[in-house]
Amino acid sequence: MTSHPLILMTDPGHYEVSYQINPWMRPDAWAECAKARTEAARGASAALCAALQAAGARVEITPGRPGLPDMVFPANAAIVLDRTALMARFRHPERQGEEGPFREAFEALRARRLIDEIVTLPDGVVQEGAGDAHWDSHRQMFWTGFGPRSAKEADAVIRDVFGRPTAPLELATQQFYHLDTCLCPLPGGEVLYFPPAFTEEGRRTIAGLTDTDQRIEASPEDAATFCVNAVALGRTLVMARAPQRLKAVLAERGYRVVEIDLSPFILSGGAAFCMTLRLDHVAARTRLPLVANA
Repeated sequence: MTSHPLILMTDPGHYEVSYQINPWMRPDAWAECAKARTEAARGASAALCAALQAAGARVEITPGRPGLPDMVFPANAAIVLDRTALMARFRHPERQGEEGPFREAFEALRARRLIDEIVTLPDGVVQEGAGDAHWDSHRQMFWTGFGPRSAKEADAVIRDVFGRPTAPLELATQQFYHLDTCLCPLPGGEVLYFPPAFTEEGRRTIAGLTDTDQRIEASPEDAATFCVNAVALGRTLVMARAPQRLKAVLAERGYRVVEIDLSPFILSGGAAFCMTLRLDHVAARTRLPLVANA
């Protein structure tokens, strides 16, 4: 991790829950008190930004667009490593309109020399950004998710673009539709994950790449409160309000948990990691020859 992580967020001014493309989304609950929830969302986003800055991060804010409420989740916009951005392609029509504005945002980042290269997925390949491609700095590889949103075929593209190993994991439910909702690699080498979100083969893959003492199993409550969807900045973990048990487990491992009330965004199925995108991840070595996925 660099001394000052660089994180992208989206202005929440156009955020709302107006459709349903995952089981968490509650447009009815949003509509019941839309004005109050809009104000709460703005406050929650500001609190998350402040917490990231307090942990040493620089935060870039990109504007949202009317009619594209889920732009507030830029983790899905791209995968970024070594100053190269592989732009996402969304599965659902409700989010496909985000592709153009996010491309413009990344062109602006490139013009400011915050990234160097922008890569487009091959035609027909669906992949929803860092939400389904979680960089593990300890293992120097990507954990990748496929099934509900991203195609398994995207895994080979990720390896080709970044020259890094991948560990593809099939997601078993629509509830945990992106990998970032159910797995979070931590800087000390631990992996926080919710086992029921994965197929048996996926659980075997996780076990094969981690030691027993590196696996931290999230409870159903941890997963339902979106605490696995966390931002790790060194020994600081920024996440939604967490159950006491999980905070105690993480404290025993030497992590400091910073909690933010992200309930307006959990109504759409997202939390801290979804609302951010790291722009400064750098692999520890020069580009590697392509290797077979784990």
